[in-house]
Amino acid sequence: MKAHETFNTARTESLTLLPLIFIGGLALLWFLPQVTANTTLQLTFISTILILCGWHGILIARKCPLSVAVSVRPQHYVQACAQGSVLLYWGWYWREVYDSAHLLLAQILFAYAFDFLLSWSKRHSYSLGFAPVPVIFSINLFLWFKPDWFYFQFLLIALGFLAKDFIRWKNDGRSAHIFNPSSFPLGVFSLCLILTGTTELTWGQEIATTLNNAPQIYLFIFLISLPGQLLFGVTTMTMAAVITMYLFGLIYFVTVGTFYFYDAYIPIAVFLGMHLLFTDPSTAPRSELGRILFGIAYSLSVIVLYGALNALGFPRFYDKLLAVPLMNLGIHSIDWFARSQYARYIDPSNLLKVLKGKRRNLGYISVWSVVFVLMSANQGVGDTHRGHWITFWKQACTENLRNGCRHYGVLTSSYCNRGSGWACNEYGILLQPQLRPELARQAFQKACDFDFSAGCSNREDDNLRKPLEQEPSLDDYRIIVRQGKNPLPTLSQLQIYQEACIQGFSDACEQACTLGDRNACGLSYE
Repeated sequence: MKAHETFNTARTESLTLLPLIFIGGLALLWFLPQVTANTTLQLTFISTILILCGWHGILIARKCPLSVAVSVRPQHYVQACAQGSVLLYWGWYWREVYDSAHLLLAQILFAYAFDFLLSWSKRHSYSLGFAPVPVIFSINLFLWFKPDWFYFQFLLIALGFLAKDFIRWKNDGRSAHIFNPSSFPLGVFSLCLILTGTTELTWGQEIATTLNNAPQIYLFIFLISLPGQLLFGVTTMTMAAVITMYLFGLIYFVTVGTFYFYDAYIPIAVFLGMHLLFTDPSTAPRSELGRILFGIAYSLSVIVLYGALNALGFPRFYDKLLAVPLMNLGIHSIDWFARSQYARYIDPSNLLKVLKGKRRNLGYISVWSVVFVLMSANQGVGDTHRGHWITFWKQACTENLRNGCRHYGVLTSSYCNRGSGWACNEYGILLQPQLRPELARQAFQKACDFDFSAGCSNREDDNLRKPLEQEPSLDDYRIIVRQGKNPLPTLSQLQIYQEACIQGFSDACEQACTLGDRNACGLSYE
């Protein structure tokens, strides 16, 4: 029997008890200490359970017929395995993921119960398989509400399944849902959170940044997405999206001298979205050229939204979530153009007629693999990028390049809060003491508290026309020098100075030379 075949269709009263399995699972989670310790979570669980039980009771009372078919489809379990792998790997480096495992399970149980009852109400049937799992995993890879506001998570999930069942159209002559059941609620809730200024109710910002905690996360996402690309032919979407954003980043750097996304050509959360969010084949164009255009459109939309959100002062991590529903609405137009006579000369389906099916998918994967390796070698993706170096942004600020001083201020303020006296002093200097004397003096005071002598001198200077600068200490280097995107591991004194020298600290080169590294002698980055 093939994995995608539907089987075990039945009509029996005992099937009407199946939703109670998922509802009962939610009831068992209600007794967990993590839930009982939080009054809001308790109320959320019990309210949800009562609503689902009431809905189930109404269907029983009305004697609604029900047929159940078990359907195991590769597009569901392959996607779920890829997403689950990311959750497991990322969670090892950001423990909030593991600590919220019970809430993730609650969402899966709720999704099954809600989807079952909705399908029973609307079609008097239910297809039991893995379909709800990738929806929940996808949502939680990008946005989830904190425990005190967790009831919004159930509403988010419910919106996704309602949209899937009720917002439909004809696609290639068949009825199909317009929106991906994860991307649509993510887009709607993202817009609501932006307009209400309530992002702090979610882990959204933390999700977008802590993905970077996992080493070689770009490579990991690339590898776990390959089975799905081979089976479902979505490589062209991902590859087009990644290449478009990388080329934009290169052009921006050559033109402006800084990086558009500050510390990456392609932010990790966006890279994840390019592989596991907008690539749902059911809500994407059918034609090969259409999928390439779809990938390009996704990248361009993220670029525009990032700039707009940044300019308006809104959280920038929503950039990857807002445009997908609108793009889903445009797939018919994209396919129409891709299949028109105007596009026949650039349509890969015409240029590569020899390869078909999985052989064609494998061919695209081979090209994409070469592109990924080349981009990794040139810091287009991966853990190493000059945007992580504070020296890069100090030089950009000195040269008054776009966003140079702004991001240098973000970095120095952040490292100051982590205990670097040098960063506090640099932040005070950046604040321009004559224009912002109180804020600058607070930064200098903090530098002095960390035994950074220049900060003490600047704090006592009443004029502050030319604040004193000073080279970082060894303890400062431990904080401000990054190994790739992450803080330095435990290194020897010489190794720390060597790493700092590589990243442009001339004094560190002199210190490394003194400690015996002849290669560092005479190096200067001033």
